[in-house]
Amino acid sequence: MATERQGEAIWARTREQVAVLKKGIATVIVGQDRIVEQMLIALLCKGHCLIVGVPGLAKTLLVSVLGRTLGLTFRRIQFTPDLMPSDILGSDILQEGGGVGRRFEFIPGPIFANLILADEINRTPPKTQSALLEAMQEKQVTVAGRTMPLHEPFLVFATQNPIEHEGTYPLPEAQLDRFFFNLVIDYPTPEEERRIVLQTTGRKMTEARPVLSADDVLALQDAVPEVPVPDHVLNFILDLVASTRPSSAQAGEHTKRYVAWGAGPRASQNLTRAARALALLRGSPAVSVEDVREVALPVLRHRVIPNYNATGEGVTVETIIDHVLRARA
Repeated sequence: MATERQGEAIWARTREQVAVLKKGIATVIVGQDRIVEQMLIALLCKGHCLIVGVPGLAKTLLVSVLGRTLGLTFRRIQFTPDLMPSDILGSDILQEGGGVGRRFEFIPGPIFANLILADEINRTPPKTQSALLEAMQEKQVTVAGRTMPLHEPFLVFATQNPIEHEGTYPLPEAQLDRFFFNLVIDYPTPEEERRIVLQTTGRKMTEARPVLSADDVLALQDAVPEVPVPDHVLNFILDLVASTRPSSAQAGEHTKRYVAWGAGPRASQNLTRAARALALLRGSPAVSVEDVREVALPVLRHRVIPNYNATGEGVTVETIIDHVLRARA
């Protein structure tokens, strides 16, 4: 009984912290409620995000506000064609003096922070993009033969501009798969845009303030695996992911016609984790099928690869995923 009461107390504190966090973000960010919720899901699941949107939709502001309200260290890296791996990871610098003669001293790069914004990640060559691979997967970096752990929590939020392709280097599938979510930011509604203009063009602008600490974030992340997943929900997740694979018995004719490669086991893992986090954010006692449906698109969007039929007929990956979800209504 004592253990049960203790669990209920932890659950109540978790819901209170989530409410405080959402309120803190809302003081600066107007609208984009769904994107904010999805970013919080990724945060609770220790997952990295790829954010796609045209310029001027506050992608950078969203990430920086999230970092400030959580009390996390935040670094922004502007990816350019001449950016080198050492500009991200750090490097050994020859130092002189101090009574110890000449020596190499490691100067940490911006990757040594809690929250990293990789701005326009596709504008840098693959060699530099790959500098993030070990950090994103293993939460460590290796420089000059030395392996150094990164600060916890550690998250990468990368941005891409969908309308400019000249001078860009598309992310390889291996790196795309390391992103927990692929989020697409849309334009604000007319009323939201009105509030944005009034809020950002006056004499006084609202600034984000820390409402939680890094320890609070770690505690929230630890609470996510405790959310129960019923057997019928887990079966729905496995069936949904399998139905995106053309060679699977669960695949429908639509999938076989338009999909080159379906989602792998990592999609099943991430769907389960994301649905747990969504249930936690909304105060639900367990994961539901509807929770899985709500997180399916950002989890699967970059893991389902359309084929030439889809390209020729204008069938998007969003259309494919929507069709798979409707087939399992």
